[in-house]
Amino acid sequence: MTVTARLQQTIGSTAQVIGFGYWSGLDVRVEFRPAPADAGIVFVRGDLDPPQRIRACVRHRIEVPRRTTLEVDGVRVEMVEHIMAALAGLRIDNCEVWVDQPEMPGCDGSSLPFVRALQAAGIVSQSAKRHQRIIQQRVQVGDSRCWVEARPSATRGLSLHCLIDYGPSGPIGRQALQLRITPETFLGELAAARTFLLEQEAAWLRSQGLGSRVTSRDVLVFDQQGPVDNTLRYTDECIRHKMLDLLGDLALTGCDLIGQVNAHCSGHRLNAALVTVLNVLPYQSLWRRTA
Repeated sequence: MTVTARLQQTIGSTAQVIGFGYWSGLDVRVEFRPAPADAGIVFVRGDLDPPQRIRACVRHRIEVPRRTTLEVDGVRVEMVEHIMAALAGLRIDNCEVWVDQPEMPGCDGSSLPFVRALQAAGIVSQSAKRHQRIIQQRVQVGDSRCWVEARPSATRGLSLHCLIDYGPSGPIGRQALQLRITPETFLGELAAARTFLLEQEAAWLRSQGLGSRVTSRDVLVFDQQGPVDNTLRYTDECIRHKMLDLLGDLALTGCDLIGQVNAHCSGHRLNAALVTVLNVLPYQSLWRRTA
């Protein structure tokens, strides 16, 4: 399959988002800045002297429960997945993300606040072409219960299929969604989908001193009857948010993936494991890079 590479993109001006970290409770400001072609996505800890730069790639990922965290030389940025999804969904390839705290703001638990800021900054084309990786064979990580795989697809671009299963008696149940990822489908189907958790999970996190500023108005907290003090934006918002997270994690490849990715009860750890496998397999046997 031959796929024409698109031109890389950045933003036309700076934009900012202000909020607080769900885990730390600390106020944080994010400033998006334009970056030159082939710069990629780089987080910059502007609160440090000198500022510390952390390129968004899977080799900088460290394992931290429930969120995607990047670290270089002991300096980290946490919960980057919603920002990465916003940039990937809008096809913004080069951007500096300046922050004044380790943890990104949770905002409403979705990518929408970041998307709105990036759209207001404007998206501009650059002269260099975007690298592509065309998946040419099936690769899977995980086990029979939770897994994620990449496989070739007859259609151009990236298609995602996700499934979660919280059991027949729970408030979330079994949800599945398949979507071909374009800026239009991302904006209409994924960007607004919010973080979710069960009521007992929320109570345990608070008992550990985490999430002290977060309320059921900030994230979707489910009891047996459904979301507490909140209203769903989509009837299947949970699986849409899982797909949002998957898109953000796949962005750690640093290129456009061409193929199908299927996730069955997966999470950040398995998503990153798949990206790691894709990155270390020989180009000849798995993908073709188009300059």
